[in-house]
Amino acid sequence: MTDSGLRVVGVSHGYAVRGQRLEVLHDVSLSVAPGELVALAGPSGSGKSTVCHLAAGFESPDAGTVALDGDACPSVADWARIASVPQQHGLLAGLSVADNIALPAYRAGLDAALLDERLAGLAEALDLGAFTRRAVTETSLGEQQRTAVARALVLSPRLVVLDEPTGHQDDDHVEQVIGVLVGAARAGSGVLVASHDERVWAVADRVVRLEDGRVVTDAAT
Repeated sequence: MTDSGLRVVGVSHGYAVRGQRLEVLHDVSLSVAPGELVALAGPSGSGKSTVCHLAAGFESPDAGTVALDGDACPSVADWARIASVPQQHGLLAGLSVADNIALPAYRAGLDAALLDERLAGLAEALDLGAFTRRAVTETSLGEQQRTAVARALVLSPRLVVLDEPTGHQDDDHVEQVIGVLVGAARAGSGVLVASHDERVWAVADRVVRLEDGRVVTDAAT
């Protein structure tokens, strides 16, 4: 494993379900280096989303460690370090598409000219230019998903964690999403993508496959 980037080491994790303990992950280890795109593959229920939650800092593991550049992943959102695209997207209904994308940049105090440049570039790359002033609730699920991807990339974070980011896209828009993720990795971000889509696996530097909460393969493509 790399010394920098994301390191998940010996992680086990579970949840209480109707008074019983459901163990989801069992001694999972994986890494994502800066500039690397790693795909998480595996059947539904294999633990991909739980790995994403832990990597993004939404939860802390029951056992093992999850760290970014040697430090524990923050529980308070720091989108310049770790940005995420959850399956439910997490957009703010009262804001426009543009304001949802820009929200991490507003909080970080990003220079207005640089923000405008990044917004324009992401909107063009993800086919959102015609919708940026529209309320996000007035857009399709596919457009909302691409908005969430743009929001995750607006600060060029150290790590981007995405859970099924192509699930609501047609073929052309799948290629656009994949293109911006490859671009983010080439620009130096670590990118962790949970996906059933073989097109995502094909562009990944490595594919980590989970089954029953365990890593069964971790191989370069």
